[in-house]
Amino acid sequence: MIKSKLCAEFNIKYPILQGGMAWIADSSLASAVSNAGGLGVVAAGNAPADVIRNEIRKTKELTDKPFGVNIMLMSPFADEIAQLVCEEKVQFVTTGAGNPGKYMQSFKDVGVRVIPVVPSVALAKRMARDGADFLIAEGMEAGGHIGKLTTMTLVPQVVSAVDIPVIAAGGIGDGRGVAAALALGADAVQVGTRFLLAKECNAHQSYKDMVIKAKDIDTVITGQITGHPVRGLRNKFTKEFLELEKEEGKKDNPDIKMIESLGAGSLRCAVVEGDLEKGSFMSGQIAGMLTKEQSCAEMVEEFFNECMKEVEKLYKRFS
Repeated sequence: MIKSKLCAEFNIKYPILQGGMAWIADSSLASAVSNAGGLGVVAAGNAPADVIRNEIRKTKELTDKPFGVNIMLMSPFADEIAQLVCEEKVQFVTTGAGNPGKYMQSFKDVGVRVIPVVPSVALAKRMARDGADFLIAEGMEAGGHIGKLTTMTLVPQVVSAVDIPVIAAGGIGDGRGVAAALALGADAVQVGTRFLLAKECNAHQSYKDMVIKAKDIDTVITGQITGHPVRGLRNKFTKEFLELEKEEGKKDNPDIKMIESLGAGSLRCAVVEGDLEKGSFMSGQIAGMLTKEQSCAEMVEEFFNECMKEVEKLYKRFS
């Protein structure tokens, strides 16, 4: 087996963390990943605390294994979700779209481990100083909100810059990706897009079919002009968004609020309604290599069987 501080910390079998995908990562998916030997995550997104409380309690009914909650720090309900996590004694939180510093002591007081997503070395160092337990170094290959660096360039720099374990994310869709992440110095991996295809994932079938049909060049980045870039699959929504960005970008004072409003409700359109025209089908660049739906257990086992085979092949090349 692969030695991992993440596995030792949470007493899990495999060093794999499920991404905190808003509208997608619910109790069904989180519990299935945890039951498969990894770490499942319930995504809070922009949902209010009572909704997430229900999801947390459903997850507890579906698994006796560790799981966490992802807090999107830009959410208007972030304060309430942070308090809820402490009340429910969730084992860990992952955070994105901001700095969780103001919640750090509250989490520590009740034993909640803190695992921020970082897109840069500077933020990684700050989070390590502030008391983060692990870091997720996420490259721009990932789906959803992204940074500017690739996984291959970001992960080793973060590993070299901090003294806490680093979890690699972005562009990891099979055992080869796991092996590569470990070679870069990561302690574990975070996976998002592939888990979207899990049988236990409640995303609309049209979303899953779109990912399965995607080619290697079928993702685009919208929102760069707003400062909050998002990677998703090409469709009518992304075409209109990019055209609007281009036109606004020609102006001295582009209407950022108007551009951002275009995306309001678009993720729900994709996940819940499967609207192929109006939906924002967030997906990583690995969509082009994903071809099938599986259970979480099948996915996780396949990840690490493939990883071991790749490591053995490399060992033979050097022996």
